[in-house]
Parts: sequence; structure tokens; C-alpha cells
Amino acid sequence: MLIDTHAHIHDKAFDADRDAVVNRMREAGVRTAISVGCDMADSARALETAMRYELYASVGVHPHEAKDAPRDIAAAFEPFLANDRTVAIGETGLDYYYDHSPRDVQQRVLRAQIALARERDFPVIFHHRDAFDDFAAILREEWHAGMRGVVHCFTGDAVQAQTYVGEFGMRLGIGGVITFKSAQPVRDAVKSVGSEHLILETDCPYLAPVPHRGQRNEPAYILDTARALAELLEVAPAFVVEQSGAIARSLFGLPPDV
Repeated sequence: MLIDTHAHIHDKAFDADRDAVVNRMREAGVRTAISVGCDMADSARALETAMRYELYASVGVHPHEAKDAPRDIAAAFEPFLANDRTVAIGETGLDYYYDHSPRDVQQRVLRAQIALARERDFPVIFHHRDAFDDFAAILREEWHAGMRGVVHCFTGDAVQAQTYVGEFGMRLGIGGVITFKSAQPVRDAVKSVGSEHLILETDCPYLAPVPHRGQRNEPAYILDTARALAELLEVAPAFVVEQSGAIARSLFGLPPDV
């Protein structure tokens, strides 16, 4: 069963036609989606959207927004985590490409969210860009055996893929990037770890897969990513759909009928 494990359905890009987007998602066979928050206000919108459409939400502070994170993240997140539609913490991580927040602040806010996930037994959705060494170093200090997480929109190399999967037991979020002509190194990395570590996502409204590249992305387009991943792994699309759905349900604690 198809599950979009990383979407931003609450984003303003969908304000004009959100009902239609969710309807197209379900008509395409996508059973549910996780709408992912990036700061406190955005997380509130993600959860409101999840409740309205019977979807799920993740609440977090993105590295871009770390400079504006609440001082006590655990207290600020508590009302969100008490809601049964909240299934993860994040997206959180490090982004040294844009450096919208100071690096030391990104690191502090990342550690705080990992600690909260560890304490409350929530999976973590990670964003990482151009910061692998620091990211891995923090994980080695903060990540404990039995914790669950995904590096969303994976665009790294085979070494990074093997580190996330082999050392930390994480999943890799696979989106439209694997359909891009320029993404052969990413495809090679994904193939190196095998299908049993992969989940599907859109990151909509961003990163629409071919043949929709350049358009606003939406959950229904995850079908194109599933087909591309199946072709890459030389398996049937139905296998990718079923396996990735099962992995997602386990990772995020979703009901078996989702």
C-alpha cells in the first residue's frame, strides 16, 4: 500500500485546492501521508491538516529555522506529541548548504530533538545537506540502539547510505530525485543498500518526479517514483509498493490497515 512518508500538504502551495489534492492522492491508491512540520507554527498547521483529512503529522524544527526554535523544545512540543495523529519528530537535522541558521545552533536544536525522540520513543525524520561529518558525529553521541529514523530525500553517496543503514539502522526516504538524469550517483547509492531499507516520499510541493518535473509536486505523483525505484532495483512495482508500505507502517507505528 502506498504511503507518502514525507509531504507538506499543509503548505500554502495547496491552499487553493487542498481538497482536490487529497482526493487525487486517494484515487491514485495512496492510502495516507505524513505532513511534516518545519517550525512551531508550521507543525501546528501540519497537525491541523492531518486531523482534517485523517492523515498523519510530524512536528519539528528544520535546521533553517533552528535560530528561532523555542528554548524548551520538549515543553513546546508536548501538546503536539499528545495527539495520536502525530507519529514522528522532525524534520530536523543539519543544512550547511544554505546556513540559514548558525551551525552551532543547528547542532544544539538537532540534539534536543533527538533527545526528545529518545525519551518519548518517537521516530525521527532527518534533513541533511552538506554536513555529513558533523551529522554522523552527533548521531554517534545521541543515537541509541532501538531508535527509529529516516534520512528523508536521500541524495548522498554509497558510503553515506551504508552508514545510515548499517551503523544507525535508519531508513532512506526516496523521492523524485531518483528520476532526475543527474542523479546517477544517488541511484547507485540506493541500489547498494537494497529495497529493505527504503521508504517512498514526495516532499511535495517540491521535487516533482519525471514526468512532472518543474511542476508542483503532490502525493499522487509518488506512483512515478515507485515505478522508477522498481526499475532501478529490477523488481515489480507492486513489490516496491508493498514492501515500502510495510516498512513505513513499522517505522511510524501506523495501523496495519493503512
